[in-house]
Parts: sequence; structure tokens; C-alpha cells
Amino acid sequence: MIRMTRQRLSYLLCAMLLASFSLLSCNSDYSVGKKKGYFRISFPEKKYQVFDQPGYPYTFEYPVYATVTRDTTFFDDKAGDWWINIDFPRFEGRIHVSYKPINAENRFDSLVSDGFKMAFKQHVDVSTGINDSLIQTPNGVEGIYFSLGGNTATANQFFLTDSTRHFLRGALYFNAAPNADSLGIVNDFLKQDLKQLINTLRWVPVGDNTNR
Repeated sequence: MIRMTRQRLSYLLCAMLLASFSLLSCNSDYSVGKKKGYFRISFPEKKYQVFDQPGYPYTFEYPVYATVTRDTTFFDDKAGDWWINIDFPRFEGRIHVSYKPINAENRFDSLVSDGFKMAFKQHVDVSTGINDSLIQTPNGVEGIYFSLGGNTATANQFFLTDSTRHFLRGALYFNAAPNADSLGIVNDFLKQDLKQLINTLRWVPVGDNTNR
């Protein structure tokens, strides 16, 4: 496992500060719950399975009540070879996962900058606040987690990287009108699955996912 160097980690910290100051972000905690007037929702038991498709440069755990499909398009952009969607039909939710190898075309600094831009664009447009924090998982994967407040379509976003070869970004979306009150309890439930994905993710050499 290639660990992120202190220089790279320092870059992430600086990027967090610069993004916050440049966009005048007020880092407010994101916490919502079930409000009066909304129906009670029955949730399934938390159980997980492993995503370890041959040829993919990553593996992780995802819920048994979700389905994984390969993404072909993402809004106006052509999806990459290892982009997937993790769908939750029962909740009309989706975790979109995009992956790019770090190389001459996809420089580490540019990928990190894009990750911040996508999160803070939501904050500037519709969110009432954003909290960004460093990720360091038991598997040695590192990155940034973004929690956005208010009526935003994607209140939870993140990116993970080893700073030299792999860069993966994820975001939880809902196929519903953004409403923090009505989506709050579902958002909190699926956020646990998002964090399970993050904490169990490991990098796999492309073309060889037997080294797990």
C-alpha cells in the first residue's frame, strides 16, 4: 500500500483552507433528523457484500439491499472505464462512484482541485454550510469527506487517493426534490453505507483483483 506523503497530505490541508477562505465557507456541522409531519420509514438490516469485479482498480463493501451497475454517462461527461452507480431503489438514492488513474493527463493536484470545486459549487449555489474533514481509513486510504447542509441534492461527497496512482470520488444523490427535512432520516441511514464503502475500500492493480 502506497501511503500519502506528508507533502501530499499537507497539500490537501492547504487546499481545504484555501477553498474555505476563497468561497467564504462557514464550516457548520451537518445534522438532520426526522421532522414532524413526515411518514415513518422502515429500514432494512445492515448487511454488506463485497464489490470485487475483475479488472476494477478498487474493491469495497456495499449493502445487500443495493445494486451496482456500470455507469456510461455522467451528466454531460463521458464516464470512465471504472465508473459505477450503487443504486438504492427502495429509497430512490444512488452513490455515484467515479475513478481516474493519476498520470500525466490526470495530475494529482488537478484532481484534488476538481474534487473541491464540485463540493463547493453545491455549497455556493444551494447549501447553507459545508464541513470538510480528512479521511484516514484502517486500510491506509486517505482523502477528504464533505458534508453539506441545507436543501442540496448531494449532501455527502468524498474523494479517496493514494496520491500517486489512484483517485476515486463518490457522492450520494437522491432522485427527489432536495429537502433536508424529508430526506434527513434516509440520508443518515445511507450515510452509514457510504462510510462503510470508504472504510473498506482497497486499491487493486488494474487487471488483477486477486491480491485481496
